[in-house]
Amino acid sequence: MAVGPLGATVHYRNADVLAIGGVVLILIMMVVPLPPLLLDMLLALNISLSLITLLLTMNVRKTLEFSAFPTLLLLLTLYRLALNISSTRLILLHGYAGRLIETFGLFVVGGNYVVGFVVFLILVVIQFIVITKGAERVAEVAARFTLDAMPGKQMSVDADLNAGLMSEEQARQRRREIQQEADFYGAMDGASKFVKGDAIAGLVITAINILGGFAVGMGQRGLSLQQALQKYTLLTVGDGLVSQIPALLVSTAAGIIITRAANENNMGEDLAMQILFQPRVLQIAGVVLLLFPLTGLPLLPFATLGGSVFMLGRYMRQLAQRREDEELAKEAERQKEEHKRPESVIPLLQLDRMELELGYGLINLVDTAQGGDLLDRVTSIRRQIALELGMVVPAIRIRDNMQLPANTYVIKINGLAVGQGELLLDRYLVLGPDLESVPELSGLSVKDPAFGMPALWIGAEDREKAESAGLTVVEAPAVLATHLTHIIRTHAAELLGRNEMKLLLDALKADSPSLVDELIPEVLTVGEVQKVLQNLLEEGIPIRNLVTIMETLAEGGRKVKDTATLTEMVRSALARQITQLYKEPGGQVTAVTMAPAVEEELVTLLEQSPQSSMLPWEPERAQLFVQKVKAVAEMALSRGRQPVLLTPPGLRLPLRHLLHRYIPSLPVLSYNEVTPDTPVQVMGVVSLENGD
Repeated sequence: MAVGPLGATVHYRNADVLAIGGVVLILIMMVVPLPPLLLDMLLALNISLSLITLLLTMNVRKTLEFSAFPTLLLLLTLYRLALNISSTRLILLHGYAGRLIETFGLFVVGGNYVVGFVVFLILVVIQFIVITKGAERVAEVAARFTLDAMPGKQMSVDADLNAGLMSEEQARQRRREIQQEADFYGAMDGASKFVKGDAIAGLVITAINILGGFAVGMGQRGLSLQQALQKYTLLTVGDGLVSQIPALLVSTAAGIIITRAANENNMGEDLAMQILFQPRVLQIAGVVLLLFPLTGLPLLPFATLGGSVFMLGRYMRQLAQRREDEELAKEAERQKEEHKRPESVIPLLQLDRMELELGYGLINLVDTAQGGDLLDRVTSIRRQIALELGMVVPAIRIRDNMQLPANTYVIKINGLAVGQGELLLDRYLVLGPDLESVPELSGLSVKDPAFGMPALWIGAEDREKAESAGLTVVEAPAVLATHLTHIIRTHAAELLGRNEMKLLLDALKADSPSLVDELIPEVLTVGEVQKVLQNLLEEGIPIRNLVTIMETLAEGGRKVKDTATLTEMVRSALARQITQLYKEPGGQVTAVTMAPAVEEELVTLLEQSPQSSMLPWEPERAQLFVQKVKAVAEMALSRGRQPVLLTPPGLRLPLRHLLHRYIPSLPVLSYNEVTPDTPVQVMGVVSLENGD
């Protein structure tokens, strides 16, 4: 059984017997005298096999389609040497080695042994110095480069397999091909030495035959020097030509298959495509050939050849133009039909997860030739967010929008604008609480696009003054990068889609496969896990500790399926991480708490509607509570602290829903989310009693 060039499996019942029989025949030829008629048949077979081998190498598309070539090369070389031995035996014993050798000696070289010997030497030189030497060098380089490239190819296959771009069977097949390529070029490196040795052997055998012929003819048969020279030299030259012409075909085949690059076409198709489809080159070559007769060279051959090449180039140019016109017409027709179909609007419905649109005055930010580094900054932002929040930020499409003002940019998520700003590329943005305290700074007063703080665009000449005054000076690209980072952080929950979830789960499965298999889909669906992670990101909780999150969900998901309740369980499991997130530089957590009466009132309200996460509070009462919390939080902020609201576990989520609309920057934590060893400094207690 064998695999054909097109991948078909072919059965050869007696192929192994034929191969063994061929080798045995070669051995018999070396020791058993052959009759001239049989030698003619075997010499003709040698020429036929060599020609078939050459044609095969010209028609293969990949070297692996003829991977048996190195072995065939060895067998053909051994076969030719056996023929040389048999023919030498007949020439020296009988002075006759069959019609084929005699014909080559008389007809091919005109019966002139000097001409024959010169032709034979030319063939040997061509084969030995030109073809064999080049093929040997190419084989050495190809073998070395193929072996050096093996690890990279294997890694590429593994990467494609892990990415799902190929199946397990395809990966195995590709690995086999890589190994076979290495084996083939390694074998060809050694087999090229056979071709070189064959050329040398042919030259030596010819010299031995001539000397032996002189000895036999003059010493044993009584021939004169002229008779012996004429008879035995012609036979030896004929024998050499019969042997060297097939050897030249095989060495040419070796050179072709070694220099053959993997392609979808055979050699003839490649040459036709790469030479004939260059009409300009053909026309120039034709004109040059037509000019040669002006130097005194014969007119007829160069005029005929030059005119033919020029007309061929002209025809190929017209053919290429017709094909191009046909392709354009087909493309126009295809687009016309595409617009007629209702499906043509589908691409218009696709939304990019995240976009950054730039006015025409900001295009230089993405032009690396103009020093723009926005693409590098975006890459750094995605890496930074991955390290901070543990999520994969989707690709950010950057495009120009001529409808925007020149210096304006817009950040969009799912096609909707979520932020915009204006940049002055030749100025610097100055930030700081004491801008008015530096009156010598002059510039354009604006709001910081990311956080809405008062800011000032100043010229380069005022940069040193601003830095000396302790103000923050930011270049325009950094302003955009900061705004983009802030948008990603605040909208992280929206950006965590199914594709991003798959990447996270695949990465976790590589390290903890049993954990993922236990959780999904046995306990929770991917959508439910995604919702829990989105809830965490919405409140700024990183999801890097996926192992803890998944373990908590695997345990809690067997008891409850509500994602809000599961989120609270996960938050409690991430207490140390959450505590670290809100610690002050001194190591303590600054907190705002509620009076026991307020907590009791809220618990009572929740007991009245246990299925709701919203507080059924009277509007006036809820508004009063929000005002009290806001006042205490602002007092803490004025003292340079970052407060959190500490609540009992059951009240955290309802209070978060209530306060998020009015005080979005105030984190709401439960007592379970602060580790016992962390000191808590209470900045204020919220009470709803009159007079408080």
